[in-house]
Amino acid sequence: MIPELSTLVLFAGAAVLLLMVPGPVVVFVVARSLDQGRGAGLVSVLGVHLASVLHVGAAALGLSALLMSSADAFTAVKLAGAAYLVYLGIRRLADGDRSIDLSALTRTPMAKLFWQGFIVNLLNPKTALFFLAFLPQFVDPARGSLAAQIGFLGFLFIVLGLMSDSAYAMLAGLLRSQFARRPLALRLERYVSAGTYLGLGALTAWAKRN
Repeated sequence: MIPELSTLVLFAGAAVLLLMVPGPVVVFVVARSLDQGRGAGLVSVLGVHLASVLHVGAAALGLSALLMSSADAFTAVKLAGAAYLVYLGIRRLADGDRSIDLSALTRTPMAKLFWQGFIVNLLNPKTALFFLAFLPQFVDPARGSLAAQIGFLGFLFIVLGLMSDSAYAMLAGLLRSQFARRPLALRLERYVSAGTYLGLGALTAWAKRN
């Protein structure tokens, strides 16, 4: 039921690449670290990824039922997921540069920060769509339970996400003044993230056709 080692290595590499690119969750976490210190950022990370657990569970249950219905459905979902990743890349290119507006933030108790992170991620349809698009690219019906494979890959993604987002929170807490000035990294992120999504989407779509 666990994907083979080569698939896990490929999945981990793709996940780390995606997680290294600052997205909306990273901006949220960094903003909290800039405003209230790294402890606030780390608490926000925990809330965010508690919601990720629910998204992965929903993806595992829903996708497994759909993908087991037919081989055509399995292929269709994987190609639709690849197309969505390409769409994310195009949208990111069309968006402007991200910035962090600390003036809109107020000091918040840690417990509230945790639940804010949870709600922000739980109610974000893009998070659910991302898991629906990304995880099926790495499952194999021949390896057994699709739900178990998706759940395992989702858990691995969350662990990597906890590490990556926590690193951003720690770094932002240490470099609060520099991050608050909208550094070059945030401007370049637009092109790096767009290229990552486009490359991964195109690669998976091409691989399925062949």
